[in-house]
Amino acid sequence: MISDRWHETKIRVRYKDTDRLGVVYYGNYLTYFEVGRAEFMRDLGLPYSRLEAEGYSLVVTEALARYHGNVGYDAMVTVKTAISEIRGARMRFDYEVVGDNGSLIVSGYTLHGCINSKSRPTRIPSSVIKTIEEKVGPFTATVGQNSK
Repeated sequence: MISDRWHETKIRVRYKDTDRLGVVYYGNYLTYFEVGRAEFMRDLGLPYSRLEAEGYSLVVTEALARYHGNVGYDAMVTVKTAISEIRGARMRFDYEVVGDNGSLIVSGYTLHGCINSKSRPTRIPSSVIKTIEEKVGPFTATVGQNSK
């Protein structure tokens, strides 16, 4: 579901995602970001399998996570994902992981570079940008973190 440029993906915390203290291990939030991003792209009609079939990959070049709280086993979280920037060969995704009660657990972003089948940087294909803008609107303004 896409609402106000944000896509939402529900994830139930698995036991294997937690640490000895019974809360989600911090590194697993990057996996939650990936799940949110993949589902967002799939809902846009741009699954990674399609991009790869067309000779493109989006590789992570930078990642940031800020931790605001925690959640434990069997909790339901929502990963909110937005594309906040598309420029040249670069695309930025912003994330918020929120608990069932609406509390912010983690916020962050990943920056991706587009590469071609020869692993060379290349501009994001115009067809990809067009598809994204048809679904979420033009990229004249940046979507900020913690935007609702």
